[in-house]
Amino acid sequence: MALYDTIGNNYASFRRPDPRIAEAIDRALGDAVSVANIGAGAGSYEPVSKKVIAVEPSEVMIRQRSRSAAACLLGSADAIPLEDGSVDAAMAILTIHHWPDLARGLRELARVSRRRVVILTWVPPRDGAIEMEAPGVRADGLIPADPEPFWLTRDYFPEILAHDRTIFPASADLAALLEQTIGRVRASVLAIPHDCVDGMLCAYWRRPELYLVPERRAAMSSFARISAERGVAKLRADIDDGAWTLRNRDLLDLDALDCGYRIVVCEKTLI
Repeated sequence: MALYDTIGNNYASFRRPDPRIAEAIDRALGDAVSVANIGAGAGSYEPVSKKVIAVEPSEVMIRQRSRSAAACLLGSADAIPLEDGSVDAAMAILTIHHWPDLARGLRELARVSRRRVVILTWVPPRDGAIEMEAPGVRADGLIPADPEPFWLTRDYFPEILAHDRTIFPASADLAALLEQTIGRVRASVLAIPHDCVDGMLCAYWRRPELYLVPERRAAMSSFARISAERGVAKLRADIDDGAWTLRNRDLLDLDALDCGYRIVVCEKTLI
């Protein structure tokens, strides 16, 4: 994964696990005792209460894992270096959009896990140009509605959103692929707290000034693909003259926001 060999040097400094997100992931893993963390990075969100084996393709990221972190194998999602059914559950945290072959990677998750697969991902927002009723909602209620567009990419970095729509599967498409590959799917909204300590792309939704910090942007893979100067200058100007606050005043009293992150749990029913 050449991208993280390039941007990953300071990743662990700004992508620290948020305890509230960690708790949600731990709940999703349920009673699994052994877990494979695929695309494990520096080890965020590996549950300390379970036996974890990590798999990561970037040596830069592996070197940032703490000495107390789970053992980590060098390997990729399309060829996980584990035996069939070797763990109770497989988890993939904000990684599937980097996989060159999503379907193959999901088959690998199904192969190594005995019971379930847990994925944290992001789903594209509804398209305002298309009139849809309750977009993203499946009739059985197991797939949440798609989110509203996020102000950062809507107003300042539309090129990020345009690219993300090409690499992140829509919620209905991901659910269909998972059910074909692994088993029945349920998904839940992971609302991002206003003081989130994990510097993911939407972490600073109520703290816009933090997007002006180059080191924080460098820990977000989305910014590695674009030239950010124009959007940063526009955001700085809007913060300085109050335009950002005026436009987003409805966010200032919220404690958490649905930015499009979803925890997807797939119970294994297919062999």
